[in-house]
Amino acid sequence: MGALMGIQLVVSLLAASIMQRMAPHCSFARWLLCNGSLFRFKHPSEGELCALAGKQMPKQNRRDRRQNGENKPLTVPKDIDLHLEKAPVGVIDALVLRFFLEYQWLVDFAVYATGVFLFTECYYSVMDASKEVNIGAIWCVLTVLFSLKTLHTLMSHYFRSEEGGERSVCLAFGFLSLLVAMLVLVVREDYLEFGLESGFSSLFDNFEIFARQQGYADWSVPVTKLTVKLGLAAVCAYIGALLAFPGLRLAQTHLDAVQMNSDRPLIQILLHMSFLSPVIVVILSLSTNKCMRLWIIVGLCVLRLALTRYHLQAYLNLAQKWVEQMKKEAGRIAAIDIQRKVTRVFCYLTVVTLQYLVPILLILFSTLSLKALGEFSWAMGAEETPGVTPALVMPTAAPVVPSTLEDDEEGVEDMEEDIQATVAHLSATFTALRSILTPLFFRGFFAFLTWWVATCQVISSLFGIYFHQYLMQN
Repeated sequence: MGALMGIQLVVSLLAASIMQRMAPHCSFARWLLCNGSLFRFKHPSEGELCALAGKQMPKQNRRDRRQNGENKPLTVPKDIDLHLEKAPVGVIDALVLRFFLEYQWLVDFAVYATGVFLFTECYYSVMDASKEVNIGAIWCVLTVLFSLKTLHTLMSHYFRSEEGGERSVCLAFGFLSLLVAMLVLVVREDYLEFGLESGFSSLFDNFEIFARQQGYADWSVPVTKLTVKLGLAAVCAYIGALLAFPGLRLAQTHLDAVQMNSDRPLIQILLHMSFLSPVIVVILSLSTNKCMRLWIIVGLCVLRLALTRYHLQAYLNLAQKWVEQMKKEAGRIAAIDIQRKVTRVFCYLTVVTLQYLVPILLILFSTLSLKALGEFSWAMGAEETPGVTPALVMPTAAPVVPSTLEDDEEGVEDMEEDIQATVAHLSATFTALRSILTPLFFRGFFAFLTWWVATCQVISSLFGIYFHQYLMQN
């Protein structure tokens, strides 16, 4: 019971409680968008457009004209001297944005997960907690799962689109990712040093012993290995589809951010480093210095997080960029179309923010999970051998013994015994899982996951650069 109800669990419950109570009052996600550094563009009113076009505003407004059966929209020349008014993004503005609640919850959860992880790292450095469950690692894994769920929600939005073009892009990147993943999984470990083969071997060997102890004598390891690899390839294809639009969006915001900071060479260098950071992560996965790799990946993720404002502002500037492009065209345009185009840019701000932040969170917390569950060390000269190999005799869950008290008035003691039996059962279950899912397995799995997320973003973002630089101009 002490292994589960230790100080780690107390801190974890405290962090969850603080996050729930402080979300309406103090939110890092809300501060990120509404700290006054981001500016949105307001759409012009019909009166302003008419004044710029040199004509009087119709006496009847749009609603009156529609009620009178007049469906002709108000139009203005495209080459009018239109300049959009800027305004800082406020809290009231952000609350009505699409997917804002999902964005706020995920980012705040990631912040608290980081705090719990840092606490557990300090706790493990001063205490011998090898027999305790690493609560910080659980928070990191949950952040990875919640990030994938958020990307799934965004992709579902594209699949419900009536046009269908977004759906085709996701499917195309999914099939491409499936092909690349199957090629990667058949490459020998001598070339791609993930440790995936040794991790799976450890998993299958331990699970085979556990299955035989539970009476499953027909356990077949070769069939299971093939099934697991096919399942892993399918998961890789799914992740590739999820990261299709985030990569395309990253390419667009990167190009616009570099152009926006054309007079600031230092910021441009940092932006290029940030854009190329997934490439560095892919190359680092082949490195033998695991500790150095951890530090570099975390540093690159921090750099990308620090440049969030430049990318988001570059996206918001698309409204003014579209207006400048419209001025170069001939003809007339409906006033409502101008208003919709300008407003739509701001309405998708949180979507773009999630598309920028979630891949960073995936790489960052996959790396932190790799460090915690793989039993790595932050020290450069520390030993990098995996954890202790589990014993051949696998622990089994302790049976819950029913109460034998005959007196119904002793219900409180009955409840205490049930709680103790449940905790003992959970403790034995966690012990069994730790014996099967060894640090050797976690090293291979999370090293491959980190590498794969970076690879998918490299593929999609480079294609996005080609698309926006060449195809859109032609």
